[in-house]
This record gives sequence, C-alpha cells and structure tokens, in this order.
Amino acid sequence: MHFRNYQRPGMAHTFYAFKNPAYRILWPANFFSLTARWMQMTLLAWMVLELTDSAWLVAHVGTFSLTPMFFLGLISGVMADSLNRKQLLRATQGTNLFVVLIMTWVLFTGNEQYWHAYVMALVIGTSWSLELVVRRTVIFDLIGSRRVTNALALDSIGMTASSMLGPLLAGVLISQIEVKGGYSVVCCLYLVSSTLIWFVQPPARKVPPIAPVTVGKDLVQGLSYSLTHKVLLAVILVTITMNLMLFSYRHMVPVVARDILLVGPALMGLLQAGDGFGASLGAMIIASRPAIQYHGRLFVLGSLLAMGSLLLFSLSPLYWVSLPLMILLGTGISGFATMQATVTMLVSPENMRGKNLGVISLAIGTAPVGAIIVGALAERYDAAFALTITAAIGFLGIALIGVLMPALRSRISQ
Repeated sequence: MHFRNYQRPGMAHTFYAFKNPAYRILWPANFFSLTARWMQMTLLAWMVLELTDSAWLVAHVGTFSLTPMFFLGLISGVMADSLNRKQLLRATQGTNLFVVLIMTWVLFTGNEQYWHAYVMALVIGTSWSLELVVRRTVIFDLIGSRRVTNALALDSIGMTASSMLGPLLAGVLISQIEVKGGYSVVCCLYLVSSTLIWFVQPPARKVPPIAPVTVGKDLVQGLSYSLTHKVLLAVILVTITMNLMLFSYRHMVPVVARDILLVGPALMGLLQAGDGFGASLGAMIIASRPAIQYHGRLFVLGSLLAMGSLLLFSLSPLYWVSLPLMILLGTGISGFATMQATVTMLVSPENMRGKNLGVISLAIGTAPVGAIIVGALAERYDAAFALTITAAIGFLGIALIGVLMPALRSRISQ
C-alpha cells in the first residue's frame, strides 16, 4: 500500500490561508477591530440598562447598530467593486478610532446620556456595513476561489473569537473599572487595528470611474441577479430569517442575565462569550476540511442548530444550563456565517461578487426590525418570552426554506 500522496485534513490545511503575507496582517487587524466592536456593544447595552432600566431602550442599541446595513448594504457592494478597497478599509478604521476617542472623553467627564449609546451604535454600524463587504472581497482577491472557503472560515474564526472575547472582556472591565475603563481598552484595540490596516496591500486592480448613473445601474443589476438566481435567493431568505428572528438575542442577553438568571456583569460577559466560543470551534472544524461540496446543506443545518439552541436557551431558568446552550448556538452560527459568504462568492461571476455580497448585506440590514420586535415583546412580557416566540418562528421558517428550495442543497463546485 502506498500512502505518499495521501494528505490527511488537519491543522496544516486549517491555516492554509495564512501562507499569504497580506492575509496574515489583515486577519489580526480585523480581529482587533471586531473585538473592540463587540466590547462596545456590551458596554453600551449595559450603560443603557443601568441608566434607564428598560429592555425596550436596550434593544434600540441593536436597532441603531444594524440599521445602516439595510441602507448601505447594496451601496457597499458597489463601492467594493468600484473604489479602492485598501483606502476604504483605512477610512473605516480611522473613523472608528476617532469616534471612540470622543465617547471615552464623554464617559470620563461624566456627561453620558443613554442616547449617546445610540449615536455610537449608529456610527459603529455604518462602519461595519461598509467594511464587511470590502473585507470579504479583499480576502477573495488575496486567496482566490479554490481556497476561499478556508480563508472565510478563518475569517469567521476571527469574527466569532472576537464575539467571545469582546463581551467577556467588557463584562470583566465593567465589574472592575466601569464602562469608561472598558472604553479606554476599546481605544487601544482600534489603534492597533488602524495601524495594521496600513500594511495590507491587496493585489492591484483596475478601478473603473464611478458615476451616479453607473451606481444606479449597478444597484439594480446586483439586486436583479441575486433575486433571479435560485441559490442566491435561498441564501437571501435564510439570511433575512436569521436576522429577523435570531440575532437580536445578543441585545437581550444582559437583560436575561440580570433579571432571569440573576447574575452580575462578569457572568453576563461570560454568557455573551459562550456563542463566540462555540462559533470559533465550529469555524475551526470547517476550516480543517480540505473540500466541502454541499455548502448549502451546512448553511441550512447550521441555521437550524442556532435557532433550536436559542429556543432552548429562552426556556432555561438556570445559568449553567444556559451557558452550554449559548456555546451550541454559536456552533450553529459558524455554519451559517461561513457558508453565507462562501456560497455567495462561489456562485457569483467576478464582476458581480461585490454586488451580490451587497445584496446579502441588505438582507442582514433587516435585523433592526428584529430588534424592534424582540424589544417590544420583552417590554410587554419579558425577554425570555420574546426569544421563545422569535426562535420558534425562525426555526420553522428556515426548515421550510430548506425543504422548498432544493437548489440550496445541491453540490457547489469550487
């Protein structure tokens, strides 16, 4: 028997994308930026909860952070295809650092008001909505189609690890040095990220001149292509369902932790970190696979696992039962998040890649509606009941999409 040509999937393949020097810089830059973003969301949610004692007003932190994605989703795709991607990444990171410095000053002077959290969330969301598509197109430029699943899985590991570390760190800092101390750390993280971005050099590409007429045409073209492509349409519908019915749970965790599970900010931060741990684990498993053929199936199954875990979480009155459910929820999110971008880019021609990712960003932009729904239900009843209703509806919706749209379950070649 000859084993010389046999290559066992494992850690060597898992970190394949790091062979690219630019990716080795882009990944930590993104990780520090996202850690700062998740820290801010936890810090702002806790600040609003302490200032107002209102679940409804806490939910609006999520509403303001996610609203820009709806309005800028399509535009960000056109920008990614039509402007200098390196300059766009630098601009978003510089903006983040500037506004965080202002918020830190407000906190240290003791002049914070609950609406300051909404302003910060709006700026964070605007930056994120522009950066998400640009970063993913840069990753494709650096790595290429053959290894894009691996690169995006590693990108997902960074995103999910940051969603674990950010809330955990924020919770500890709140308990030790209050929200203002936490914001000082956020400033440091953005400073590191902004510095690293200056050293990322994507491959040179010809950037066509941009004009208002061209922008309008590109927006219509991207939307039309995505809505008439069976696989992309299915991805859009699952994405809308997840953002309407799942992701608003993140803004309810502080409320559930304090009022139902009866724990303080440190354990609240650990609870919020649970989904990030599970998502990092799931993304690592995906990255270790050398060839995934049925991306859509993993996309749907991950979404169902996340919804089912959230449903069980909403019914749990015990912290040490809720924490493992958060981990399981994150594992499902890793399948959803990694395959969402992978499927979109694999089925898109080169000149449509950014535009189609822009349409996905538009679908992600429906999340503020979900935040409003969850916030209203939590204010009228309680946070756990709100999550129970939305998770049950979301689970049924994704199951129906998976059954009724078989194109998503078909094999996608790389």
